[in-house]
Amino acid sequence: MINRTLSLYKRAYGGLTPGTWWLSLVMLVNRSGTMVVPFMTVYLTQHYGVTIQKAGFVMSLFGLGAIIGSLSGGKLVDSVGYYYVQLFALIFGGIMFMILGQVHSYIGICICTFFLAILNESFRPANTVAIAHYSKEQNRTRSYSLNRLAVNLGWAMGGALGGIIASFDFSLLFWVDGITNLLAAGLLYITLSPGRNAATEVKSKHKEAIKFSVYKDRKFLLFIILVFFFALCFFQLFTTIPVFFKENFHLSLFFIGMIMALNGMIIALFEMITIFGLEGRRPSLHFISSGVLLVSVSFLLLNLPPINYGIIAVLSMLFLTFGEILAMPFMNAYWIARTVQNNRGQYAALYSVSWAFAQTIGPYAGSLVAGHYGYKMLWFLVSSVCLLLAFFYRKLHNPDVLSV
Repeated sequence: MINRTLSLYKRAYGGLTPGTWWLSLVMLVNRSGTMVVPFMTVYLTQHYGVTIQKAGFVMSLFGLGAIIGSLSGGKLVDSVGYYYVQLFALIFGGIMFMILGQVHSYIGICICTFFLAILNESFRPANTVAIAHYSKEQNRTRSYSLNRLAVNLGWAMGGALGGIIASFDFSLLFWVDGITNLLAAGLLYITLSPGRNAATEVKSKHKEAIKFSVYKDRKFLLFIILVFFFALCFFQLFTTIPVFFKENFHLSLFFIGMIMALNGMIIALFEMITIFGLEGRRPSLHFISSGVLLVSVSFLLLNLPPINYGIIAVLSMLFLTFGEILAMPFMNAYWIARTVQNNRGQYAALYSVSWAFAQTIGPYAGSLVAGHYGYKMLWFLVSSVCLLLAFFYRKLHNPDVLSV
């Protein structure tokens, strides 16, 4: 039994290219220093004494900068290449983190946060396109899953270390975040620079014409709208759900933390072998639809009668996590399959923007619904939206739907 399990994991992680592994390691180093953004609101309210409204405005500026960064990063990918955009974003993003830590006026923090987000988020579409380049078509979904694993592990490490560091000195968070960006840039240069790695694409000096614009791909644009609404629902995981667990389920902070950690643990243990077993068996939209349906069930479970709050919370998290495992890797597989070599940046930009835009307004929208109509209405609403999205994802597979 143990040998069969080890063999399964070996096969699930086998066959991926060296470039895919290096990219994931770069992402792990980068995300392990992610400390400033999760603690920014606490930093502003406690360290500077600004109101929660002013702190929220700063985070909205970060969201706006993320949207601009995703669009500009995607455009640059198609002109100068994914390697140079990643390197530029990591180096100058790291420098901007350290500058932000030295700024002490509210206006200055607003301006620096906005430009930091532009630099930082331009990395995302470039990294997404790079994964497509280094991976093989038959294991592309697993390549994206490996990258997601690196992101989840990095976030877990960064969050834990950030809490410890912040308890001693908030200003150190900016130095650690900046330095890990620079370390990730150094690792990217050593392992994947065009002069050191033959697999890295070098853009031709003669700019190729874009063969097909993303804005003419109506089916993809509909897909992006569906992704945006799914992300609006999914981001409740990091905002309204923990508060709901505390206020309505009366769970301890320790237990809430363990439930949230369960999400990352399951992803780390089971996503790669799940994708390995499913990849290529059915169209990506089938798995996306199934995953979104599981997420719908997860929110509906939160409205169950109060039999045992702890069990309900764990069950809801299990459904949400396995829904995430099914939906998100295959979302990447779906859109990348619609691209060609010289327009992937456009597609990656819009895909990143849909998540950035949802992250900007989703938490606030959820809190508004909960505040005016109660959590029960919020969970019914979110569950219903996900149910409709699951239906539309399945319908999107129909070749007659907005065919191009």
